[in-house]
Amino acid sequence: MSGTSAGRQEDGALRRFTRTSEIATTGVIRAYSTSFGLATRLLGRRHRQHVRNIYAMVRIADEIVDGVAAEAGLDAPAQTAALASYIAETHRAMRSGYSSDLILHAFAHTARECGIGEDLTQPFFDSMTADIAADAGFAAFDADAHASYVYGSAEVVGLMCLQVFLREADRTDAERENLVRGARQLGAAFQNVNFLRDLADDTDRLQRGYLGGTARLTDADRDAWVATVHAQLDDARLAIPLLPKDARAAVRSALALFAALTRRVEQTPAEVLYLRRVRVPDPVKAVLAVRALLTTAVERER
Repeated sequence: MSGTSAGRQEDGALRRFTRTSEIATTGVIRAYSTSFGLATRLLGRRHRQHVRNIYAMVRIADEIVDGVAAEAGLDAPAQTAALASYIAETHRAMRSGYSSDLILHAFAHTARECGIGEDLTQPFFDSMTADIAADAGFAAFDADAHASYVYGSAEVVGLMCLQVFLREADRTDAERENLVRGARQLGAAFQNVNFLRDLADDTDRLQRGYLGGTARLTDADRDAWVATVHAQLDDARLAIPLLPKDARAAVRSALALFAALTRRVEQTPAEVLYLRRVRVPDPVKAVLAVRALLTTAVERER
């Protein structure tokens, strides 16, 4: 076989493998998140799969530290080793463009095409590592630990998605600065309201207090965190018009969903948050998605 023919065959095999890997990442988001699954369907075709690839990579890492590995019988050192292996393979795949792990292969394809580097993935993995380190008794995150954890676990994920959205866009330095702030604020808001809605599981099963000390949150504490989330969402909302038009409806829909979730948390007594998880009904999610589509449809391109 000639070298040229072999090269074409390899290229075809790689494309087929990459397409297969993306089927796997799409399956992950469908299995784990109806909300983000809905939001990705609102993205333009050129963005959609890349965001699914990011979600799948971070979801698997999160599952390693949030119970799957423990249920499989791995103790804390073994979980640390499993996460370390996942981190090493992620970064290896990003450098080479290939992994035998389908999820990491898909993520590496996105990272290389969209300019996602270890400056974003390593802070994420640092937060995941902190979750394992926190598992010796109840872990209370102080203000500094909270800020560091939220940056790594959520804000950088928003920045990864922003890399996807802007990879073909021409924006001024000032506009990019506003978009970076918006992505970080949106990620922080998502994470903070999730901490509130997951108080029961985080406190009882995971033994983690992401929102402060060991004392249980009062209604006044809940109100303070809700005010923080609303401010973060308001800040993020300002950046949406600067996004490419084919990314705005999805981001707008996700923001509206978490704003609705935050309002439901605000109406739930703190003690009830320790008993059950607050959610937004699927029909409400659908209405918010339609509104986001309609709002975006009348906007001009960027």
